[in-house]
Amino acid sequence: MNQIKAKVSKIDSVDNINLVCFKVGDKELKMIALELDPFIVLGANVLLGVKGSNIILSKELNIQLSASNLISCVVKEVNNGKLLCWVDLVFQNITIQSLITKDSSILMNLKKDDQVLAIIKASELFIMGFDGV
Repeated sequence: MNQIKAKVSKIDSVDNINLVCFKVGDKELKMIALELDPFIVLGANVLLGVKGSNIILSKELNIQLSASNLISCVVKEVNNGKLLCWVDLVFQNITIQSLITKDSSILMNLKKDDQVLAIIKASELFIMGFDGV
């Protein structure tokens, strides 16, 4: 499970649907939530989570998508198994892992030091913990 330390920077709410923005260094990440814990307030430090299987990769860096979180990363390591591939990525001195198929890894010719775009829908981020992250 990927863990990202972040700070709540904005909260917009309409009809019990919440769009929460977080700062991670100079990067902004967004999360959609139906319910918010009362501890989620502006300036709160949180630990965000995202499954590796929910991180899509692209070698096309200038792409327009409906996904809110487009994160420019450097490939740290590519671990091809028989069916699946773990790709270690670095952004803002944070390492995250994407889980893709081995076929996709081969098709993309992923290798160490490649620049890639990690794509995470706002509905795939979640809060794992608060303050003392």
